[in-house]
Amino acid sequence: MHVLPYLVAAYVFLTGCYGLATSRNLIHAVGCLAVCQSSTYVLLLAVGYRDGATAPVFSDLQPGSRPVVDPVVQALTLTDIVVGATVTALLLALVLQIAKRHGTVDPDELRELRG
Repeated sequence: MHVLPYLVAAYVFLTGCYGLATSRNLIHAVGCLAVCQSSTYVLLLAVGYRDGATAPVFSDLQPGSRPVVDPVVQALTLTDIVVGATVTALLLALVLQIAKRHGTVDPDELRELRG
């Protein structure tokens, strides 16, 4: 089993978390959160990958003749991409409304939102 895709997923996730923790801008924070989510794409595809496997959609394959890639993991990755794009769009819309109402996207300057 290859370890490289898992290391890449961990590196991308930690890079996004570092950017999220050090962000002084809400738009930058949303972008870093999207980077964190993109590490799950790499992780899911690494889980479903098999050496020498083919796509399971070919009709000339006899069952058990050669290995195929797991299509469920690919479907989960596509679902993850759609959900990630939707969450990113929603968060950017919220940041836009915060910028309109409060005139800033710096989280430290948003005193009215603290309890």
